Amino acid sequence: MKGLGELEGKLNGLELDEKRKATVMYNLSKLAQERHDFKFKNDISTRQHAQIVSDRTIVRDFPDDLLKATALDPNYHLNGPWKFTLQPHVYMRLMEHCPSRDIRWLLWKANVNRGSVGGVKELATSLHVEEIRFLKNDTAKHLGYHSYVDMSMETKMAGSRQAVDQMLDVLLESAKPAQDEELQLLLEYANERGFKTDCLELWDVPYWRRKQRLSLYNYSEDKLKEYFPLNVVLDGLFQLCENLFNIVIKTRTGVTAWHKDVRYYDVFEPHSSAPVAGFYLDPYARGDDKMRVQNSGWVVGMQSKSQVTDSIPLAALIFNFEPPTAEGQSYLTFEEVKALFQKFGQSLQHLLTRTYYAEVAGSSNVEWDAVEICSNILPHWLFNKDVIESISSHRDSGDKLPAAMFQNLCKAQNHMAGVDLCRELYLSALDLELYSTKDYWLDVVKGLWPKYRSFELHYKYDAHPCSFMQIFTDEWAAAFYSHLWARMIAADVYSAFYEVRDDEQQIRDVGKRFRDTFLALGGSEQCSQIFREFRGRDPSPTALLKSLGIKKCKQEN
Repeated sequence: MKGLGELEGKLNGLELDEKRKATVMYNLSKLAQERHDFKFKNDISTRQHAQIVSDRTIVRDFPDDLLKATALDPNYHLNGPWKFTLQPHVYMRLMEHCPSRDIRWLLWKANVNRGSVGGVKELATSLHVEEIRFLKNDTAKHLGYHSYVDMSMETKMAGSRQAVDQMLDVLLESAKPAQDEELQLLLEYANERGFKTDCLELWDVPYWRRKQRLSLYNYSEDKLKEYFPLNVVLDGLFQLCENLFNIVIKTRTGVTAWHKDVRYYDVFEPHSSAPVAGFYLDPYARGDDKMRVQNSGWVVGMQSKSQVTDSIPLAALIFNFEPPTAEGQSYLTFEEVKALFQKFGQSLQHLLTRTYYAEVAGSSNVEWDAVEICSNILPHWLFNKDVIESISSHRDSGDKLPAAMFQNLCKAQNHMAGVDLCRELYLSALDLELYSTKDYWLDVVKGLWPKYRSFELHYKYDAHPCSFMQIFTDEWAAAFYSHLWARMIAADVYSAFYEVRDDEQQIRDVGKRFRDTFLALGGSEQCSQIFREFRGRDPSPTALLKSLGIKKCKQEN
């Protein structure tokens, strides 16, 4: 990789003559318009589809919050009618709970058909897809790269398309057989319950998957929620981080904030009187005051560490958790607990940085495929018995999460992990191929689909690239694999803790090493080198497969 200044100059076209520079500027201007049009049309397509349902038998298994989210009048959500839409916060849950295959088919078809030339012609995005691909690749070539993927890899931890392809291939080697086995077992389960078919379609899997998971593991978010009061979860999370990273987290009262529910915490070194960092926690949903971010929340870096300005890091963690009940407690679903651990892990990279300059502090200047590493590490601790006991307390009895429920929770998290991993592998490969070839997008889909997916491709309806917002309007073009790459690195990092799990001192030693590298160095050093300093070798996908419960195997040639 080139020096930071040299590379930044090249990517900004400083090495180009005036004619090429003008071409690049024109491409960027046109690209902004194409991305805007793509998003505008997809937003309209998403809002346009709606099915009004009055039959109560259709919604008989819907949880209360889904009934409220879909009811035309939320005040009478038990009576209906209900409006089924493609809005992200309800679509997948509708697919999981709706017993009508015909309705699921219509929802699925409408979702994957967004932007298709077979739909509303004025909302078709196929031409935008091709134009965005052309403009990005053409710009990359003017800047001296073979393709936009090659240009993208200049600023990634992976460093090359070859390294990413190697990861995808190694994971697929084990994920594809796991996917096939999972789908066969799910088909048998559905057949035994009266669903007569020789194969499951994409609109069948979410519904039968939920029912199978409930049958196998008695998995219920509502039952688990009884065990996770927010204050107890926070205490356990802070205790874990204090033990691992040798810090002290204390609440501070009397700090002015933007709402009465917002709390403020100082972060100290063990023997210091002055805080080294601080963060706000804004935990609760407040009507329309916050953006709707389902379960995940977000971290805002309010102030970076800087020797120049003598400033300490300051962050805000913002969530949409359910406000406290009458007895004064807010209870979290397990997915919300995971989101809290993820976002706090992300914030630690900002709060515990030791770099001297804001430009490389925290996640600043960290490679795009390494940004999510720190957020993916703490959630692994949720499957540690001691940690789960430290964050659980039943609403009525105060009991810790029972051992049987904990074991089922661990198993349920990896239910159909092969199917999920193959989908993520496919989307990662699709993104890379779209931005490295000139082939028409549908031909790219047809070439990749059978390699990764064990479902029929209904290409007459399924135009999913035409609504692939992350790579055509967001910042994940030629980088969608980054989510998976970060999870692979995070699993490998956590395995260092797991390998010494029976020795408290060694766990603290690993925690110190993690703090001194990933949390302290930020963007001041290449992440590939940081990983080697922490692990003593290059990363491996083995730990990710193990964490997903997927057996590592090698298929015969």
